[in-house]
Amino acid sequence: MASQFKREIPFLKARNVMLVISAILIVLSLVGIVTRGLTFGIEFSGGTSIDFKGTGSVTTEQMREAFAEQGQSEALVQTALTDNQEGFLVRTAVVDPNQANQDAAKVAEKLGLGQDSYTVTTIGPGWGADVSKSSLIAFLVAIGLIIAWITIRFEFKMSITGISSLFHDLIILTGVYAWTGFEVTPNVIAALLTIMGYSLYDTVVVFHRINENAQDKTFSQGKTFMQIANTSLNEVFVRTINTTITSLVPVVAMLFFGGETLKDFAFAMSLGLILGSYSSIGIATPLYALWKGLEPEWKKAQKKFGQQKA
Repeated sequence: MASQFKREIPFLKARNVMLVISAILIVLSLVGIVTRGLTFGIEFSGGTSIDFKGTGSVTTEQMREAFAEQGQSEALVQTALTDNQEGFLVRTAVVDPNQANQDAAKVAEKLGLGQDSYTVTTIGPGWGADVSKSSLIAFLVAIGLIIAWITIRFEFKMSITGISSLFHDLIILTGVYAWTGFEVTPNVIAALLTIMGYSLYDTVVVFHRINENAQDKTFSQGKTFMQIANTSLNEVFVRTINTTITSLVPVVAMLFFGGETLKDFAFAMSLGLILGSYSSIGIATPLYALWKGLEPEWKKAQKKFGQQKA
């Protein structure tokens, strides 16, 4: 099939640059994960979330001091908007519901807020452990099914390089959360699992086109595998961009106009969609083309037509 472009974009000529950039981002992400760690929401670690609304002129510092007086000096205080009313979202390590309600009542009294101005949610550490376990199982099962499906539908090399690009996306996204200190909540985990689907979709579209072009003897004659991969990328590039943009529009809308819960999901999804589109071009395809190029048939083509390589 002829490329959609009169002149191809030489994506794979920049493969070394793209791979090096990705390697640097992965290293930085791992450094952040190891040195700074992740901030898990109370759904994972257990604790109390207190949602204050209609707090008027109360400042973040006043709210923090009020909780410190209750022995909760480590309380995380964030501004929030609930039912179009300014307020605060406060998270503490308290896992006793009675203690959590007493603390909230005393803080509300000190700050001159009514007893109906807050909502207390307490989650025990056992429930958080169950959520963590379920999330890990879901992730591992998804990875196993993806490898099996791509191997059966295409080939093993595609499944491994596809999963490599997926881990690239997930590690960098996790690194962003480590460096920024944003909380990892069940909504973020849900976004990560959703991103796996989007990322693999872009990659599989490219792999499918590469597979078709490589098997077309008329098309592939006189070309290296790297050239075939580059042409295939060009043929699906517009589709990838259109898919990414149409997926990003509603997600970005959620990020800017959604509530706090939606913003957690939307932020992770926005980054994931961008990373997924990039990794199908900059990670999955170059790695697959390099690995595939080691096969005898394509080694031979490389020697013969290598001076024209992408």
